[in-house]
Amino acid sequence: MDNTKELEKWIDQYGQKLFDRALYLLSSQEDAKDLVQEVYIAAFSAMANFQEKSAPLTWLMGILHHKVSDFYRKKYKGEPQVSLDHFFNEDHFWKDADGILKKWNTDDSSLLDNEAFNAYLEKCLEELPERWLTLVKLTYLQEKKSSEICQETNISTTNYWKILQRSRLQLRECLQFNWFGKGK
Repeated sequence: MDNTKELEKWIDQYGQKLFDRALYLLSSQEDAKDLVQEVYIAAFSAMANFQEKSAPLTWLMGILHHKVSDFYRKKYKGEPQVSLDHFFNEDHFWKDADGILKKWNTDDSSLLDNEAFNAYLEKCLEELPERWLTLVKLTYLQEKKSSEICQETNISTTNYWKILQRSRLQLRECLQFNWFGKGK
């Protein structure tokens, strides 16, 4: 079989189906186009190994799924795209640089007794991813130690602090928008 002609036939027959699947999995047209090209490059290189025990589309979809897995693995194993460290000090508490927290000062010392505020806080907590919410509850509501939480949830200490850091940032943004930003 002439590999080049066979590949050209596959591109015509299966190109759109592969692109649609890649777009569904990646949600980015550019990334989907790149991955489909990588699928065809990999298929061309491995065409001698294709034993025709499955349909060509099935084989190409298998390659695509491996490429998508590699794409996400590289994306999430690499250096973080955004660093949130500038919001927190070495003890993992908010920095008060440039008066960030001064905007949150309130004359009402009993804010947690305010039912409306608690409703917004609960809404903001519900918007956290489930894994983040679990760590927030264990840390702040049950007041467990970080080592105990890491052992219970089977995560590293670094991952624990990063998740808490991101949770606080998301909660702050949610409360800022829904409560403090509305002049309550």
